[in-house]
Amino acid sequence: MLRYFLRGLVVLVPVTITMSIVYWLFAKVDGLFSPYIQSPGLGALMVVSLILMAGWISLFPASRRVFGHVNVWLEQTPGVSFIYTSARDFLEAFAGNKRRFTHAVLVNVHAEEVWLVGFLTDEDLSGFKLGVKYVAVYVPQAYNVAGQLYLVKREHVRPIEHLAPADVMKYAVTGGAVELITGLTSRAKAAEAKSEVDAKADAKADAKADAKAELKPEPAG
Repeated sequence: MLRYFLRGLVVLVPVTITMSIVYWLFAKVDGLFSPYIQSPGLGALMVVSLILMAGWISLFPASRRVFGHVNVWLEQTPGVSFIYTSARDFLEAFAGNKRRFTHAVLVNVHAEEVWLVGFLTDEDLSGFKLGVKYVAVYVPQAYNVAGQLYLVKREHVRPIEHLAPADVMKYAVTGGAVELITGLTSRAKAAEAKSEVDAKADAKADAKADAKAELKPEPAG
């Protein structure tokens, strides 16, 4: 009985948490235009439409100049500059043209045989007068939105090229609780699974063909 109860928790709790967060976010976004819009879902649709329109308009040269002037003005406004630049750089690091969390690495910091999972975020530390021998590595914390930035020598960093950055991030923030198949990205996993299914189907077909061949009577001599 206890086994079934624990298994039920494993199945239901992640779904419940996910649906609760999605519903909370949807309600918050949908309520941005309240009380002007009362229809459920229409406010969220308008927010998404405004975001898409802003992204489309920002591609035009004239709008780029306007956004450029606004960007300079916000950067030079006391008190607002820190908030604006922090939010902008954070979004650029994840979804903009200056993505920084695309190079997963192992970094050696505390001891010779102890490695941390992190992401290479900067290879030019001339601003700190460290030269090209040093790089910046961000190490996320498990079950937390925080992390630690380390400036280390290049020889203390090993690139993780055989895993997708998203899989590495998931592994790091869950404290290694998720399954991580070394040497395979998500796309490679799907391709290998398909090849295994095809191989089993071919083997089954060959076995049937061999069985039929054995059942055929031999011609009389």
